[in-house]
Amino acid sequence: MEMELTALHWIYVVFIALIIGFMVKRRDTTLICIIGIFLLALVATGSLASSISGIFNSFIFAITELMSTILIISIIVAMSTVLTRSGINDVMIAPFAKFIKNPTLAFWVIGIVMMMISWFFWPSPAVALLGAVLLPVALRAGLPALGVAMAMNLFGHGIALSGDFIIQAAPKLTGDAASIPVGDVIAASIPLVITMGVVTTISAFILLKRDMKHGRIKAADNEGIVQDQTMSEDLLTLAQKKFFAVFIPIAFLLDVVALSILKLQGGDATALVGGTAVFILLILSLVAHKQQGLEKSTAYLIQGFQFGFKVFGPVIPIAAFFYLGDSGFNQIIGDYLPKTSLGIVNDLGAALAASVPLTKEIAAVTLTGIGAITGLDGSGFSGISLAGSVAKLFGTAIGSGTATLTALGQITAIWVGGGTLIPWALIPAAAICNVSPFELARRNLLPVTIGLAVTTIVAMFLI
Repeated sequence: MEMELTALHWIYVVFIALIIGFMVKRRDTTLICIIGIFLLALVATGSLASSISGIFNSFIFAITELMSTILIISIIVAMSTVLTRSGINDVMIAPFAKFIKNPTLAFWVIGIVMMMISWFFWPSPAVALLGAVLLPVALRAGLPALGVAMAMNLFGHGIALSGDFIIQAAPKLTGDAASIPVGDVIAASIPLVITMGVVTTISAFILLKRDMKHGRIKAADNEGIVQDQTMSEDLLTLAQKKFFAVFIPIAFLLDVVALSILKLQGGDATALVGGTAVFILLILSLVAHKQQGLEKSTAYLIQGFQFGFKVFGPVIPIAAFFYLGDSGFNQIIGDYLPKTSLGIVNDLGAALAASVPLTKEIAAVTLTGIGAITGLDGSGFSGISLAGSVAKLFGTAIGSGTATLTALGQITAIWVGGGTLIPWALIPAAAICNVSPFELARRNLLPVTIGLAVTTIVAMFLI
């Protein structure tokens, strides 16, 4: 499985290291990403004009790829604003407030509910459904907004998406690449998903409680957000508030039923949730503001879009750079990679696989490494076929463990890129909770690393 690595591959590796270093040091990475895009384009094309154009084109590509997420976040925020302004939010969250009394309950209840919904509809629509209702409850229970974002992200984009037991898109991709049945991948992934989930979420919770105790993360940071959530005006009667507090959950429950019957997932599921939120926003604006309803509905949408682009603005340059590691390279810069190339990140993963001697232990560590490398493009799914192919190669050479290695590669790729560590992959949770995606990625780094290490060790015994 020899892979030709070019100067483009090494430039990409150097800039990944620089970006990670700057993020760890809490410095802005925009300049580094733009220089990286420019150098990749310059080395590939040899043209100064094409390299400068490549920066702009990469931004357009990144915005296009992220647009559905930007839209759903903007629309949900617009809807949440009118819910808050009209006082409906207070009525909606009252039943949950009875159960979520403290930060510990808030973290685990939100996480487990998020995981269960994400199994059926994938995490991004689940974040949108849950965030508007459960975030204010958690904030009032004393869990910092960053803790809410961690719970939704680790349980949704981590545990639920990496196993993907219900929709089965991930195990289908890896299983096909490894030439084994989907059922084998799912069966092999169950102990690894449980190990990864338990170790990572408990580690994250312990570190969160420690930092809350020492004042590094303060529940007082919630005051601004809680204040925003409670800034209600006398726009509706109590009977109207109660009606809409029932009507809105029913509308989204009907979405859930439609998603199941029509077998919608991913972008289609997000679109249905987003469209429903737009209708709710329009109805509430007209009922609450009466004569001014038409103008107010536009004002709420503008507020939502301002929030969405404000949150996504810092992420677009870093997303633009990382998209060059996958199919984005040919679309942004052109067909300058070797003919045998699978994309820069996949080439790096294949080169790693080809350069290691084989034992069970080294095979497990290598699959974890390949999963992490291919997850760097931020999709989590683009590299799992390579993980399946390498798992088949290693499993055949060792004589066992193909399914376990396949599951390990899948879990690693999705935890890293699907994602809990790549800033734009975890934007839905960060945006709904109004926290920095970069700060959320930093908070996740240690728990996820601990989880991956323990899961890799467990996989060694299962091969």
